[in-house]
Amino acid sequence: MSSIFVFPGQGAQIVGMGAELYKTNAAARAVFDEVDEALGENLSNIIFNGPMEDLTLTRNVQPAIMATSVAMYRASGLPLPDFVAGHSLGEYTALTVAGAISLADTARLLRARGNAMQTAVPVGRGLTSVVLGLDADIVREICESTDCDMANDNCPGQVVISGLKESVEAASEKLKDAGARRVMPLALSAPVHCRVQAPAADEMRKVFENVKISTPSAKWISNKTANVISNPDEIRDALIYQMTNTVRWRESVLEMVNLGINSATEIGPGNVLSGLISRTTDKINVQKLEV
Repeated sequence: MSSIFVFPGQGAQIVGMGAELYKTNAAARAVFDEVDEALGENLSNIIFNGPMEDLTLTRNVQPAIMATSVAMYRASGLPLPDFVAGHSLGEYTALTVAGAISLADTARLLRARGNAMQTAVPVGRGLTSVVLGLDADIVREICESTDCDMANDNCPGQVVISGLKESVEAASEKLKDAGARRVMPLALSAPVHCRVQAPAADEMRKVFENVKISTPSAKWISNKTANVISNPDEIRDALIYQMTNTVRWRESVLEMVNLGINSATEIGPGNVLSGLISRTTDKINVQKLEV
């Protein structure tokens, strides 16, 4: 049987994450310092001290969660497992931990990704909402009828929708009529994994031209295919594809079971992925890394 490290995406952030590690662990401190240097600014100050309004900006929160997660991993001293995976921006963290992309390049990629996403859809024009209590196929059908998209298939009974505000609001009413237990807007400054992010995907394709991607040292399970991708060109394409298409997390967890994975460790702020995995299968023992 095999094990996997999983890394969270946007929404896991809290002000102060990693601050104690920065003070007490040299390996973690080196991660935050390298990210600050790569970005040419003191992102660590926002991570450790806030305010939350600045931390949650898409351009900041993406490299911030990645930096905190990598710092936690390196502070732990744990060896790489057989597999790695991440949810949305967590895919970049997983690839960094697996040695496929350098830490500095990942920080710059996520800063560019956040900027591109916000430029594609100005604050207030987009909306992302979580839908509870409906099957993914029903959600997808309603999204298609209202010109928004299913952004995340997280676990049975939890799906995220995203797009322009008016489209998501129209879908939300139809989803409630279809029996959704709850439809709740999320505090994101830009809509995610939806067709309106096509300009951002085009921008990231240019950014990736200057980034070296190597074959990961652990098998990387992709949000695009819900199975392992190892070819560097295919990894690049999957990361770009991910910006406008569904994060297939529920299917990825089921594939983990098929691959013989019976142990998962969530590394990063929060414990969202532990909950999603546990609600999808009882065949994977999930733990949260404490450092």
